[in-house]
Amino acid sequence: MKRSLQIILVILSVIPLAFALIGLFGGAQLANEGGAVTAGLDNQFRYLSAFYLSLFFLIWWVLQDLENRGTVLKLLVFAIFLGGVARLYSYLTVGPPPTHAIGGMILELGSPVLMLWHKLAFKKG
Repeated sequence: MKRSLQIILVILSVIPLAFALIGLFGGAQLANEGGAVTAGLDNQFRYLSAFYLSLFFLIWWVLQDLENRGTVLKLLVFAIFLGGVARLYSYLTVGPPPTHAIGGMILELGSPVLMLWHKLAFKKG
């Protein structure tokens, strides 16, 4: 169960890495399917893409001692879950995003399962 959790976290960590690299080097225009964007939006988009990269590095740091870094994993999962809630709010108030963003939202809203999995895998006693 512990090894399975590690493997899933490794696989899932590739998602923020990919979006970080796409966002940092492609900017908001790439995410906007080549449509025009303002310099301010592009700047903010690239800044937030750096957080995806930070998420990737933090997940890999947690993986080095998954049993004892559960608190950090909880914080990461909470941040990911909040991102999913923000996407859901946007979906409900602005309209549906591209398909890949809906997939991301579903993963984000389901992320608390990782904490349950961690708790079961590393329960003491």
